[in-house]
Amino acid sequence: MSTNLAQQLRTGTTKSHSMAENVSFVKSFLGGVVDKKSYRKLVANLYFVYIAIEEEMEKNKEHYAVSSIYFPQLYRQSSLCKDLCYYYGSDWKNMIQPSQATKNYVNRIHEIGKVQPELLIAHAYTRYMGDLSGGQVLKKIAKSAMGLSNCDGTEFYDFHDIEDESLFKKQYRDALDNVPVNSKQVAQIITEANIAFNLNMEVFQELNSNFIKIMLMLLLNTVNNFRK
Repeated sequence: MSTNLAQQLRTGTTKSHSMAENVSFVKSFLGGVVDKKSYRKLVANLYFVYIAIEEEMEKNKEHYAVSSIYFPQLYRQSSLCKDLCYYYGSDWKNMIQPSQATKNYVNRIHEIGKVQPELLIAHAYTRYMGDLSGGQVLKKIAKSAMGLSNCDGTEFYDFHDIEDESLFKKQYRDALDNVPVNSKQVAQIITEANIAFNLNMEVFQELNSNFIKIMLMLLLNTVNNFRK
């Protein structure tokens, strides 16, 4: 029997989705204003988030609920490694560390992976479906705003193991609708999806703070140079 989980997740996270889009960093990004230092920090933070999601998905791939939405072709870790190499150089692993908001996000993923694995569905849905749905638009914005060529720095948005994205998204929605969970668990998954959106917002808000600091420094430098 279908739980209609896909549609329930969509409607149950509408407010959180709108709030996330209105975080200043996201609004600036969608408007084509992308600071390269802030963006590469976002890529680094996402790397730690996806390591956590994909580790827990692998650990729990035999779980009765997780197995329904186990699609390794969605995994982003290897593509993020390529982007990090582009932005930081070959020694990137020694140059990045998760922000505090990212640590909170990662800890949450590991916690539910241990105690309530079915809630991993919420985090997989929030990140992967967002990436797959809006990825190509965001890729174009990033390439244009930062003057990138080819796929340099934007591998994250390319799902090379998925031939037909529209067909795959239908397959994923069908998989969500057939996850063997009860109504109480559906409500918990929706609640967790909203938590996931909030955790993402906190990561973006940190980047916004960094972006403001960068812009302030540029302004002060301009003023100081004018005074000379």
